[in-house]
Amino acid sequence: MTEDTQTEQPKCALTEKLSALSDNIKRELAEHVVETGIEYGELTVKVARDKITHALSFLRDNADCYFEMLVDMTAVDYPERPERFEVVYHLLSIKRGQRIRVKIDTDENTPVDSVVPLYKAAGWFEREIWDMFGIFFNDHPDLRRILTDYGFDGHPLRKDFPLTGYVEVRYCEEQKRIVYEPVKLTQDFRRFDFLSPWEGLTDINSLPGDEKATIIPKHGYRDYEDKKFNDKKAGGSK
Repeated sequence: MTEDTQTEQPKCALTEKLSALSDNIKRELAEHVVETGIEYGELTVKVARDKITHALSFLRDNADCYFEMLVDMTAVDYPERPERFEVVYHLLSIKRGQRIRVKIDTDENTPVDSVVPLYKAAGWFEREIWDMFGIFFNDHPDLRRILTDYGFDGHPLRKDFPLTGYVEVRYCEEQKRIVYEPVKLTQDFRRFDFLSPWEGLTDINSLPGDEKATIIPKHGYRDYEDKKFNDKKAGGSK
């Protein structure tokens, strides 16, 4: 048996387990499931937004699932979609040694039901998503910003949020306190062209320090070393 064959067997077994889990979820949550898929050794299930608490409750309590731990919760912004946000829940079953990814879609104005009653860890996760993306969670016990300051304007992980933000913070020596001022350095919105890391900076022709690249030194390090070698050689010949 070759090494490749040995590697393929566990993958096939894992895929079979995930396929069986997927079939069970689609059978039990037929009206709630939008789509399922297996990628990178994990099962992804997209459910209807208004059924998220019912779906997670089933995944936590069902004997074939037992996803009792909410490992992580985040969101992704797709501005070109009618419902621009995906809220993503990563669940872990310690008993079965399996993971599952659950997704729902929402927009800027439609709130999502909080899952804090199901998973206490969701409290801070949902606060972070509210802070960074502006997704509101119904019935959250304490939905406040968690990473940005009081009175912060906007949600930084939205892809139409300016790179520089709207205000800058500095310590005022005259007032002896922290002050907020409108940001003075303007930049374009993020365009996320991964072929060019500077694609968003369309109004800037060069970066600080670029002018040094065009200066050719009269006596560089190489010239200095050559001069020392030639002087040493001339001294030795004498």
